[in-house]
Amino acid sequence: MMNAMTGNMGGTGNSTSPHPIPQNQASLEHLTAEAEKLFSDLEELSRDVAGVSRPSYGEAETRAFEMIEKFAHKEGLITYRDNAANLVVELEKIPENEEYILIGSHLDSVPQGGNYDGAAGVIAGLLCLAEIKRSGKTLDVPVKVIALRGEESAWFGACYLGSKALLGKLEESEQELLQRDDSRPLKDHMIDCGADVERIAKGEVLIDTSKIKAFFELHIEQGPVMIARNLPVAAVTGIRGNIRHRKIKCIGEAGHSGAVPRWLRKDAVFATAELITRIDDHWTTILQHGGDLVATCGILTTDPQHHAMSRIPGEVTFSFEARSQYEHTLAAIEALLHSECATITYERRVKFEFDKPVKTPPAVIDQEIVDRINNACIAEGLPVEAIPSGAGHDASLFANAGVPTGMIFVRNRNGSHNPEEEMDMEDFIRGLSVLHRTITEFNL
Repeated sequence: MMNAMTGNMGGTGNSTSPHPIPQNQASLEHLTAEAEKLFSDLEELSRDVAGVSRPSYGEAETRAFEMIEKFAHKEGLITYRDNAANLVVELEKIPENEEYILIGSHLDSVPQGGNYDGAAGVIAGLLCLAEIKRSGKTLDVPVKVIALRGEESAWFGACYLGSKALLGKLEESEQELLQRDDSRPLKDHMIDCGADVERIAKGEVLIDTSKIKAFFELHIEQGPVMIARNLPVAAVTGIRGNIRHRKIKCIGEAGHSGAVPRWLRKDAVFATAELITRIDDHWTTILQHGGDLVATCGILTTDPQHHAMSRIPGEVTFSFEARSQYEHTLAAIEALLHSECATITYERRVKFEFDKPVKTPPAVIDQEIVDRINNACIAEGLPVEAIPSGAGHDASLFANAGVPTGMIFVRNRNGSHNPEEEMDMEDFIRGLSVLHRTITEFNL
């Protein structure tokens, strides 16, 4: 299909879909222009000093919802907000007892982040619905799109807020988390957006997952693999789970840098550095034995009120995050973290204080859906290579809720969570075509 639309875009596949995206050049140019304008308008309404900022359950995220809703209404689509304040878009009202395909992603961003993270999936789903509406075709399985609130953890220290709320997984304690800028609790922000916080706090499931025949999420790849392997589009094989400590303290004893010998020191910085080195050694061993793991200490600081060149630091605060496709690997690295802290506590006479960890289990992508996405790539004349997702996604929540789930990655330069995200619109249209083909052929 993409070959016919664009000439040679990566292969020689032939289109056989009964419901293809229009193949003439004028239609392709119109679709591309629509996508470019949607991304441009989204960037404009959320522009920051650098990049874009759309805080979870915040005003800029709401403005993004309203922009998507306005386009949907222009195309004759139906919209409504669910009880978690997520935005849902439908071709026509789907009866409650009928199965459907759900396409979803998020519209919030990290502070001063990129414009494509999350938004690409919402816009792809929206344009799929618009194309189906224009074609007048009836699908074997109806489709709806959901724009989810609060996927990013940067604003409240917890992620997947809209998905968790919808699936009965948002803990009451998470509703009390404070927003990084205004220090108001998540609960208040959710109320502002129209969420039913009482039902959410009770852990009620606000969506009948038995009616979701499949969940799809298109997303930019947030690493360099697809660029390195020249893959415009790829199916995702699995989503890494994670364990996160936002704040761990290493408490030692402050002292004069010239007056305290090594054997009497309780240096919090050296103790923390040794811990990180030991964890890095374990990481290397796990990889050498074929395991899957990434580990990060993204925050590491001494107290700015007290630190100085000539002062032995008495306290260090740091974060710790580990991700893996395997639950047993996450459990192992967590156990090793505590074991090494105990050893260092004894050897360096410091102590470690841990906050409550936030854990997200790995998600298994449905193999049948992976095959469907790969077949759509072949039909589109694209290379086929499925890859794992190192980053977490809303799709993992649906997969772990028992919904058959698939993800489509679109190539993206310069990483993610930064203003330099760079997704080519040509690649986005390729991903959109793969998504469109996959959902319209679902029961064939």
